[in-house]
Amino acid sequence: MLHRREFIRTASAFAGSALLLPAAFGGCAVKPEFAMTAQAADAMDEALTLMAKFAPLGNHAPMAVESLIALGRADRAIPFIEKYEKRFNVGHPAAVSPITTSNWKEALGRGERNLDWVNFFKRQLTEADWKPVVEEWAGILAPGLCAAAGHGVIRTCHALRSLSNRQTNLRLNELAEGLGYWAAYYQPLPESSVRPVEAFSLPDAVKRVPMLPDDKRRRGSIMDQLRALDDFAAFGDVINSVKVSGKADAVISQLTEVFVRVYLERVTPANDLILIHAVTATSGIRSLLPYLTPETTDRVLRYGWQTAAALLSISGDHPAVQRALEPELKIEDLTDRAVSSNEEHAIKFTEACIREQRLNPNPIYQQAATDAVRRLPRH
Repeated sequence: MLHRREFIRTASAFAGSALLLPAAFGGCAVKPEFAMTAQAADAMDEALTLMAKFAPLGNHAPMAVESLIALGRADRAIPFIEKYEKRFNVGHPAAVSPITTSNWKEALGRGERNLDWVNFFKRQLTEADWKPVVEEWAGILAPGLCAAAGHGVIRTCHALRSLSNRQTNLRLNELAEGLGYWAAYYQPLPESSVRPVEAFSLPDAVKRVPMLPDDKRRRGSIMDQLRALDDFAAFGDVINSVKVSGKADAVISQLTEVFVRVYLERVTPANDLILIHAVTATSGIRSLLPYLTPETTDRVLRYGWQTAAALLSISGDHPAVQRALEPELKIEDLTDRAVSSNEEHAIKFTEACIREQRLNPNPIYQQAATDAVRRLPRH
């Protein structure tokens, strides 16, 4: 079983993968997933200006705002920030000492170094072309993809999708925030060095994810709950349990479909946000793929699977009480309901489900988003 110290020592050495995934994107010119109008692009930059004073830890606002714009609701960006700011009162952490290309390993996974990491990436992204920086650090940070319950990679990916539409200093700074968040809260999960005799398809593998026993579970943040897996030897085999073939975008469709189904089958009031993150993290990786080499693509997808499986392991021990699903809302009504809720997870999850259903026509995405907007609170 590999633990934190060993991960940090080997973070820049890419491990072999059980995922068989020919990379389809590396090195290609990136076409924006959706075209921002000039008005929407201006709204994004105005929103980033207003959010610059927000502390990074726990700050969902940039991700939610980018999702609002992807949903075609740029008009709601500024009103969302005004309401969110009243609920968001985390102080901004102070810088400790500069991180450099020679001392970064000692700062990996150190939450108190968040601002140091953000400043490091601001320098990295402005001193040279930002795309190779993304490729390099996605590979280094992949084993800690569950950082901050997946929010590090999710925020990074929202920033990348925004950058693909328009490159501005504000958007580069937001990318630095995402990468800095990912590095500061880098959290590797256990992985066995023993290769299984048999690997499974994703639908079969997810049924074999070992559930963390009740006596090992922890209270507190999702990050604290995930740390309980360090003492759960059975989880170490999960990373090598999947065999997937096909193009990377198709793999993302498989991952999101599997974990949307998990959400619908196992969601309760106690685990709804945890299971939502399993979907938004894996869907978000789509925005990262265009900047990755084949090797890094395989690596990120491998740890994306592990992260989603970990979120299931700590929260999905029993299927929810079987219930008849209410008819799903129409896309327009679903969007309106999510937007009007001003709830960041409802907005992000709805946008991710609509995005995935557009690429993989399956009503299960719409059903899951409908459940979430009815379940989550309104602000």
